[in-house]
Amino acid sequence: MRWWRLSFGIYIIHFFLFFSFMGFAAGLQDQQLCNISSCGGLQIQFPFRLKGDPAKCGDPNYELTCSGNRTLMEFQSVQFLVKNIDYAGNTIQVIETGLLRSNCSLPLKSFGASSVSRSRYYQLESWYWISLMNCSKKLTSLNYQLFPCLSQGDSFVYAVSGYLVTDLAPSCSLLSMMPATDTSATISSHLDLFQAIHSGFSLSWSTHGARRWQAKLGKICSKVFKAEMHFPACIEDYTGFNSHFQLIFRLSIVVIVIIEIVHLVIVLLIIGRLVFAPLALWTFLAHKFWTILSSDDAVEKFLQAQQSLSPTRYAYTDIIALTRHFKEQLGRGGFGSVYKGELPGSHFVAVKLLSAYSKCHGDDFISEVSTIGRIHHLNVIRLVGFCSEGSKAALVYEYMPNKSLDKYIFSSNRCFSWQKLNTIALGVARGVDYLHRGCDMTILHFDIKPQNILLDQTFVPKVSDFGLAKLYPKEYNVVSVSAARGTIGYIAPELVSRNFGIISHKSDVYSFGMLLIEMASGRRNVDTNADSSSQNYYPSLIYDKLSYKAKEEIKFESLEMNEVEKKLYLVGLWCIQIRPSDRPSMNQVVQMIEGDADHLELPPKPFFSWSSSISRTLHSDSTATTQLSVIGKMIAAELH
Repeated sequence: MRWWRLSFGIYIIHFFLFFSFMGFAAGLQDQQLCNISSCGGLQIQFPFRLKGDPAKCGDPNYELTCSGNRTLMEFQSVQFLVKNIDYAGNTIQVIETGLLRSNCSLPLKSFGASSVSRSRYYQLESWYWISLMNCSKKLTSLNYQLFPCLSQGDSFVYAVSGYLVTDLAPSCSLLSMMPATDTSATISSHLDLFQAIHSGFSLSWSTHGARRWQAKLGKICSKVFKAEMHFPACIEDYTGFNSHFQLIFRLSIVVIVIIEIVHLVIVLLIIGRLVFAPLALWTFLAHKFWTILSSDDAVEKFLQAQQSLSPTRYAYTDIIALTRHFKEQLGRGGFGSVYKGELPGSHFVAVKLLSAYSKCHGDDFISEVSTIGRIHHLNVIRLVGFCSEGSKAALVYEYMPNKSLDKYIFSSNRCFSWQKLNTIALGVARGVDYLHRGCDMTILHFDIKPQNILLDQTFVPKVSDFGLAKLYPKEYNVVSVSAARGTIGYIAPELVSRNFGIISHKSDVYSFGMLLIEMASGRRNVDTNADSSSQNYYPSLIYDKLSYKAKEEIKFESLEMNEVEKKLYLVGLWCIQIRPSDRPSMNQVVQMIEGDADHLELPPKPFFSWSSSISRTLHSDSTATTQLSVIGKMIAAELH
């Protein structure tokens, strides 16, 4: 009895679908009886209609206007000129009429990605954008194309193509955004950009018209159910049906055949339910389970690989959650404390919590976020995020499990081989060189020392702590610094007294040279607690050792020296020359470390013997600071 009920239900569905198709065919025939309109050389047909066409023709949501033999449409409350309609591809190419006012004009409205996505009837075919910006001064970035015809006086109009502008220069404001045809491979000047703008952009529409139904279901008929097409072919010869009804009748027959096949499959499954049903169920569940696992794994890998290049702003409650209420402290300093945190996905971070958001800490906070936030280099620490809520401020960095370099080079037992020391020194040099040359703005660190060189799980060095950093344009040769900044023992002489030279990227070279000497010797360059000058300033001993001119009171255990050790000493001595102009650039330093020690010459002695007269002179100067007195121990006479 159940079999008859199932069969009866299926045949009811047959008749329902048949009469539904017949009703659809009647409405479709009305559409096909409409005359094709034209305007400006374009054919207007379903789903489009011209204003004034009969109500049954076309979709009112796709109504066009013919004005002055030009086909116009309204989209997002702006009028567009229709350049072409591709009915086969369901695309329409348009250009805003505001761009047609002259050969050099701006669009009437700015289009963002969200404004286009809100349309119910059209979708943007290509997510390629051209953004126009008005700047109060000229830019040097190669990503910006200047539009001379739109620029007047101190107002410069630039265009950026191929992506959305998310970080404008301080002197610029966004004028307009518009989609365009993706021709990024051929754009090399503003003329190419004009051509891309005036080519317009394409929108697609979705419709269930006769052509789409015919194309999709016709393929099913021809490929799958060829044997069942003999009877409909006979119907086509019946003169009582016109071509449109023949099509719909053929489609209804195809659907009925599909239902019959499904009916047969159901019967077979019921007959063999003890075998086929459990097998089909388990196969389905296994497939779904595998699909879910594969999808989650792919999404997770994508999210990990595509982490945002810009730091994330966290709420203070997020900082508390990341650190588990500041459970594990990694270190503490004058700035505050550093805690270990964990991001979703078992990614560890180091959270620097500033102790008080005073003016000084506020300056350090702004300096770190504005500099390291835009840096992406293997040998520079990555700023994952930051927090700023009232008096609460925190910086979230990538976690460095092996801590800082000073924990290893000043150890009583040498932790690294000479080759490993050379690799670490080369990594630090490349990081500092990237700060000087790799960004749009030159970044001076001003505090390069072992404590600010962090090591990851494979001991790759990363330059950190940008609290004293300063940015300035690359074309500037002189940096304005109001006060000396740095750490005693690593601060360049010109940062204390301008008599030694101008402040520039060579100040970081000096600090790096001190770092190299410490890495090679395993001891600190300047011991402020030492009594004698020979004990106080260790680089002078290194120089005498290299030149084999040790004084009688200085005893060396051995004059033998490893090649890497010798190279690090030589490069370090070149870097700590008193005159900034005598020091190499960081790019040259990288080349020197990559080379052999045999190709390096002994530099001029960068310091002079300490004399009591110089000491008295420095101590009598009321304006000399503690740092100046320490640097004064390195210099026996002022250079002319």
